[in-house]
Amino acid sequence: MTTRREPASCIPPTDDDAIAMLEAMLRIRSESRDESRLASFLVDRMGAFGLGASMDEVGNAVGVTRVADATPSAEIVLLGHMDTVPGVVPVRREEDLLYGRGAVDAKGPLAAFVVAAATVEMPPGVRVVVIGAVEEESATSRGARFVATRPRPAACIIGEPSGWEAVTLGYKGRLVVSLELVRGSAHTAGAHGGVADLVHAWWTDVLTRIDALNAGRPGIFHSIQARLRALNTRSDGLHDVALVEAGFRLPPGATPNRIEDVCREAAIATCPDASLRFSGAEVAHAGDRRNGLVRAFTNAIRDAGGTPAMKLKTGTSDMNVVAPAWGCPIVAYGAGDSSLDHTPDEHVCVLEYLRSIRVLRTTLEQIATDLATTGGFS
Repeated sequence: MTTRREPASCIPPTDDDAIAMLEAMLRIRSESRDESRLASFLVDRMGAFGLGASMDEVGNAVGVTRVADATPSAEIVLLGHMDTVPGVVPVRREEDLLYGRGAVDAKGPLAAFVVAAATVEMPPGVRVVVIGAVEEESATSRGARFVATRPRPAACIIGEPSGWEAVTLGYKGRLVVSLELVRGSAHTAGAHGGVADLVHAWWTDVLTRIDALNAGRPGIFHSIQARLRALNTRSDGLHDVALVEAGFRLPPGATPNRIEDVCREAAIATCPDASLRFSGAEVAHAGDRRNGLVRAFTNAIRDAGGTPAMKLKTGTSDMNVVAPAWGCPIVAYGAGDSSLDHTPDEHVCVLEYLRSIRVLRTTLEQIATDLATTGGFS
C-alpha cells in the first residue's frame, strides 16, 4: 500500500456532505491513467467518513468498513471507477441537475458507494470494501484486473449508471481490431483498386460474415455489433497506406477468438498482405436475476417508492473482468441515465443520486444480515 488513512471517530456523512463530495469529485479531472489526484482525495474523504482508507499498488482508492472481528467472515465489494473519458464538461448546478464529466459515468455511482458504506450498519463478521478503480475507460482495465486477484467476495456491486430504479445484470463482450495495409503507390487510373478499395472490401466481407453469425439471434443484446471506429489513408509517393480500426460488441456465446477468425478469413479473401492486431478482448457476462443480491435490490427499490427493473447493457464494464474471476452474485447499479455517458451534456439528477444511496444502504444491510445469520444467500 502506498498511502493509508486509518478510520477515525466521525459524524456519518449527510445528504449535503454527499452532494458536496460528488461536486468536488467532478472538479478533479481524472482521465484514464491520470487518476492519482482523485484517488488521494477519495482516500482522505473516506478516512474522514470513518472508513479504513488506502491506495493500492496500481493506484486504486480502497475504503473498508470497520468490523469487530479481526478477520471478517464475509466481504461485499463495491467496485466503481475513478477515470473518465476526455473532455471538460463545466461543473455547475442547475436546479436539481449537477453537470460535470463523470457525473453519470461513473463518479456519481462511486460517490454513492462511499456514502452508503460510511453510513451502513454492518453486523459482526461482515465488511464492505469500496474500490475506486483506475483505467476502466481504457481497454486495459488495470484497476479491475488487479482487484480480480483478491479472494472471492460474497457479492459484488459494480458502480455504473442503471437509473436508481434498475439494476444491470450483464454487459456484452468486446474486441477491437486494427488492420494496416501497405502497397506500392499506383496511378488511380490503373486496372486495380487502391488500398482504400481493398480495406473497404475487407470490411464489407466482415459485415457479411457477421450478418451470417447473427442469423436467428434475438435482439441487440444477443447480436454481434460491428462498428468502424477510424479509417485513414496516407501516401509518401512510393507507398500507399490504409489504417482501419473497428470495434465489436459481443453477446454471450460469441467469443473474441471467433471474431478474430472472422477478421482473418475476410483479410485472406480481400487483402491477404494486410496485418491485423487485436486488443481489448472481453467475454460477455449475463447474471441470474433470481439470486439473493437481485432480490435485495428489488426489495430496496420498492421500499424507496420505485418500480424495479432489470437491464442488459450493450457496452462493457469492469463486471466483464471480475465476474469470471470471482463467480459470485454480481450486478451493476448507480444513479444516472447511461445515454449521457461520454456526452457534452453529462449530468445527474441530485435527488436520484440521493435515492440511490438509500437503496444501496438498504440492500447492503439486507445481504449483510443474510450473510451474518446464514453464512450466505442464494
